[in-house]
Amino acid sequence: MRQLLVFCWVFLFPFLSFSQQVDLPLIPKPNKMVYGEGSFTLSNTTPLYVMEGFSSLTPLLSEFPNLKTLAPELVKKINKKHNQGIRLFQAEAIDKLEPNAYRITIDHSGILIKAQNKQTMRSALLTLIQIGLLQDNPQELPAVTIEDSPRFNYRGLHLDVSRHFMPLSFVKKYIDVMALYKFNYFHWHLTDGAGWRLEIKQYPELTSKAAWRTHIAWKDWRTNGRQFIEQGAPNAYGGFYTQAQVKELVAYAAEKGITIIPEIEFPGHSEEVLAVYPELSCTGIPYSQGEFCIGNPETFKFMKNVLDEVLTLFPSEYIHIGGDEANMKHWEKCPKCQALKQQEELKDEHELQSYGIRQLDEYLQAKGRKLIGWDEILEGGLTKGATVMSWRGEEGGIKAANAGHDVIMTPQTPLYFDSYQTDPRTQPEAIGGYVTIDQVYAYNPVPKGVDKENEKHILGAQANLWTEYMPTFQQVEYMAFPRALALAEVNWTNQSNRSWDDFKSRLQKHYKLLQQLDINYYRPSYNVKSEVTFHPNRMSNTVSLSSEQVKPVIYYTTDGTEPTRKSTIYTNPVELTGSLTLRAASFLDSARVSPIEDVKLDIHKAIGKKVYYNSPWAGYPAQKESTLTNGTTGGLSYHDQQWQGFTQPIDVYIDFERREEIKSVAMRFMQLPGPGIYFPGTFKVLLSDNGKNYREVGEVVNYEDTNDPKLKFKLFELKLEKPLMGRYVKIQASNPMHGYLFTDELIIY
Repeated sequence: MRQLLVFCWVFLFPFLSFSQQVDLPLIPKPNKMVYGEGSFTLSNTTPLYVMEGFSSLTPLLSEFPNLKTLAPELVKKINKKHNQGIRLFQAEAIDKLEPNAYRITIDHSGILIKAQNKQTMRSALLTLIQIGLLQDNPQELPAVTIEDSPRFNYRGLHLDVSRHFMPLSFVKKYIDVMALYKFNYFHWHLTDGAGWRLEIKQYPELTSKAAWRTHIAWKDWRTNGRQFIEQGAPNAYGGFYTQAQVKELVAYAAEKGITIIPEIEFPGHSEEVLAVYPELSCTGIPYSQGEFCIGNPETFKFMKNVLDEVLTLFPSEYIHIGGDEANMKHWEKCPKCQALKQQEELKDEHELQSYGIRQLDEYLQAKGRKLIGWDEILEGGLTKGATVMSWRGEEGGIKAANAGHDVIMTPQTPLYFDSYQTDPRTQPEAIGGYVTIDQVYAYNPVPKGVDKENEKHILGAQANLWTEYMPTFQQVEYMAFPRALALAEVNWTNQSNRSWDDFKSRLQKHYKLLQQLDINYYRPSYNVKSEVTFHPNRMSNTVSLSSEQVKPVIYYTTDGTEPTRKSTIYTNPVELTGSLTLRAASFLDSARVSPIEDVKLDIHKAIGKKVYYNSPWAGYPAQKESTLTNGTTGGLSYHDQQWQGFTQPIDVYIDFERREEIKSVAMRFMQLPGPGIYFPGTFKVLLSDNGKNYREVGEVVNYEDTNDPKLKFKLFELKLEKPLMGRYVKIQASNPMHGYLFTDELIIY
């Protein structure tokens, strides 16, 4: 009996251990996954049975690592011999699968995949491929049943190839990775002021000149004349895609289940067109404006001719025409635009733009297509069939959905992947903003404010990659991944099945996969991040420490010394009283692998005092009157509701309601020149006993370089040689750059 038990245990152990240890870290997470006992081993004798409707999908299986099977055998009617091997079968009524759902069953007999149509079968095969890529031994697959379908039908990624041209080989690679993570729409931004990228046979100068500029870096070109030159000139930088290349890419993407949506900008962002065809502008002068002349009939002749060629290349139902950020000042002065405005009884230039958009919308609808535009197309009215991409926050999307328009959500925060993804001080220059992967993952594309009956108009979400600061495809990869994986799950997996901690755990396995795919993804940082919560009732701070690592090892000190492996190890948030500096760093074995994070905690005299504003804040109220004395400092982003923004020189004061001894006065400022945020030129401190007569007690002058694009923080601190008495403390900070001044706390000791 004992021998029988031993035999059973030895015989069953491999199957039980596989079942107990298996964990498929798929991204996006399937909505239903049940593990079974045992596994299935692939071999070169594994049969492959395919129903006729799915035969065109079998080439996809070549992406499964080292897969060798017998040649595919077409199946018209299922019989007993089809109960083993790999089987791609049409779902039947008994399977109870929705039209957009698939089921994968892996057991000892093989792999059975059932789906209603090619689209869902393709999704199932991509899931199977990902399973193989994630296995140490892809020839042995765990027993599992997966039943899955997408939450949204639109799952998009965008790529701007105007600011920097990207080679076709990379665009294919981009599509490969998109497909693996179940994106199904590629928004190809082909035209913009920095270069035209699509061959249009009727207008050859678009690619012989408007596709080539004088400088490689967008920033250099932008600040040095913004000129275009002929292809072949010594300094010409740019490129374009031939119509043959486009057809090749469209077919390639279609095999992966991805629809390519082309974007042809109108009426703005068209400097490159008007440089070579200036007669389509209001002024008739090259390089004088970026907007087409709406009042010129030749404008619409040009656009319709361009669209006719675009439609022959792209079978997509959707065609994107931009519609954003048009400068209307030329229209206001243009006789042709004003005549059209009067003729059509248009109220303003917004309605004039809407008129132009409608012309293209009606033209596309007559050709059986649908127009997509950025949310500015809502201004002045919109035709019934148009779809809106909501990028300036969610408000445009909410308005459009409630008006019955289909909407694709792509708000700047958190879906502009040209934003910094970690501490900007550690990163290559980007356009600005701050969007972390956890912010992306936390996004829900159905915003509050959309009526329940209109939620159906939210088609899905898309991330945008604008390439002003991405001169190479390697930098595009760095900015896109792994944030795109978070969006993949946002778009696919049901909201109730999503968990950040679970996703972060699964993501660890995908770094190896991205390495195998030769993706230059952003590596998670060891740098320590701190969050401080101030408790005004007990005048203390709770400090939480973390990093982008899954299980960081962090040591810290509170006595001003550098942390070492002999310092206190961080395990839980720490509550501290009094003013001090906590210093923390990450360690790997015995080595420190991050810079030291200094967390300055100030319990100062001004906390809780009312701040009076002689110059008001502008656009960024933060916590309004309590911002500067709430004991809480801002983080890395000026959008975090702790940074208060001013466009005028700062002039504020505090009334202590009695004379106080003043030893030092300080304010912390941010500088980020990209969006126009600068340190003050001077920081003056004044004291008064009556609130009327002030005496200046000191000044701090800024000498920091205003041209340095890096994010910087600086404490402007005036330490008095000896303490002074005063009831009122006034701060005046100048604004010589006429940009934004951002400050978070007024610290007085």
